Amino acid sequence: MRIARRNRIFPISLLLAALLPFSAFAQKAETPAERTDRAVQAFVTQYRVPGAQVAVVKDGAIVFSRAYGKANVALDVPATKQNVFTLASITKAFTGLAAMQAVEAGKLDLSAPVSRYLDGLPEAWRAVTIRQLLSHMSGLPDTNRAPTVDSNAEEAWRWTLAQPVYFAPGERFHYCQTNYTLIQRVLNRLYGRSEDAMVGEAQIAAAGMVRTRYGDARDLIVGKGPDYQFVRSTPAASGVLEQRYPVSLPFHRASNGLASTAEDVARWIIALEQGKLLEPKQIETMWTPAAFNDGKPGQWGMGWTILPRGAGHRAVGMTGGARSAFYLYPEDDVAVVILTNLVGSYPEDEIDRIATYWAPGLRITGVPALRIALDDAGYDRAVQVAGNIAKKDPAQRWNEAELNDWGYRLLHSGRPRDGLEIMKLVVALFPRSGNAEDSLGEAYAINGDIRQSIVHYRRSLALDPANTHATQQIERLEKKSSAEN
Repeated sequence: MRIARRNRIFPISLLLAALLPFSAFAQKAETPAERTDRAVQAFVTQYRVPGAQVAVVKDGAIVFSRAYGKANVALDVPATKQNVFTLASITKAFTGLAAMQAVEAGKLDLSAPVSRYLDGLPEAWRAVTIRQLLSHMSGLPDTNRAPTVDSNAEEAWRWTLAQPVYFAPGERFHYCQTNYTLIQRVLNRLYGRSEDAMVGEAQIAAAGMVRTRYGDARDLIVGKGPDYQFVRSTPAASGVLEQRYPVSLPFHRASNGLASTAEDVARWIIALEQGKLLEPKQIETMWTPAAFNDGKPGQWGMGWTILPRGAGHRAVGMTGGARSAFYLYPEDDVAVVILTNLVGSYPEDEIDRIATYWAPGLRITGVPALRIALDDAGYDRAVQVAGNIAKKDPAQRWNEAELNDWGYRLLHSGRPRDGLEIMKLVVALFPRSGNAEDSLGEAYAINGDIRQSIVHYRRSLALDPANTHATQQIERLEKKSSAEN
């Protein structure tokens, strides 16, 4: 039966919908660049970062480069892509590459003792290998602790030579600036340069890094603004922003002497990927974790940290001064560089999230996945979210040291409650670890809970009776509690 059609007014909105493509009404998906920009804006806002630069490398090209905030707060100078930022310990990756170039040239043997190349070292130092120096397994005393490290190099070095070693070479990890002063002097002797000459100049030139140079706060570096730090009366306080003036004497600059831009670091990464700085065989050696005496691998290669990122994926790179970081994902042809002028901003915690925007095949698991999830769900759900991640990935193995480091970064960067939740998680995952209980005791103390702090320091002592730190803290906290009561 045919139905008679009624006369009706056709809504103009439906008429437009019929004339325009459906995609015009569908919600537009964000591009990787838009997602990156949004993530960086959130990071800068959350941590009150005065100024930052971000660069992303994809398939051998810079696909994203942007500056945020202020290069100079007092003068109200906006940050640009041409501003220069402190790289701090990212410099070690350049030094590691310089060492591998010497290996490639047949001048340096990673397995050789440092005494093959340098004379006059203390007896306990002589057997330390070049590989152990580059991977922080030497056990040597740290020149950074010398009273004159920022004012008198000769006195600082004499002080360092007189200190006892911490452990036998290769026994465990100890982050130590002495290692890189020795590498600096080895390389300079091999190439006939002065003892404290800079070791990365050739690779900087080869990569076309036009705004990169060695120096510190006393040097005139074009485009370089101040560094900043929030000074807090307590870890939970919002803090007062103050300027910082980092000093790095020439003997120390293989560890932390470079200043650069995000785009320059990106150019260096591209030059490395294209084989302009090192052959592939030497690159893989540089990115292979050095092994301890017991055969277990560490997290350091030759000047670079190597972190697993899902099955068959890695992040290799370096962080610097709690203000700058870069990671390269070799299996995904992606690299992310974030430089800031705020000590304590820890931009490395943002890099994995950004990398996934540009590498859809990069499946983040473990600590990076937990970090991203807790930023969204809240840190009070740390144990639950970690359990969910482990269920989805039965092969997941939590790294106690990585979790512990993350917890301390949160505790000391204005997020003590979040740091406490991470330390609770570490204890839940590693219930037989005296170090985990010790860290949780410290986290409770920072959050003002003396009673719970003492409880966990005592648990740490029960698990590790040799933990003198726990003994000292219990005594201190009990005196403090008695004085307050």
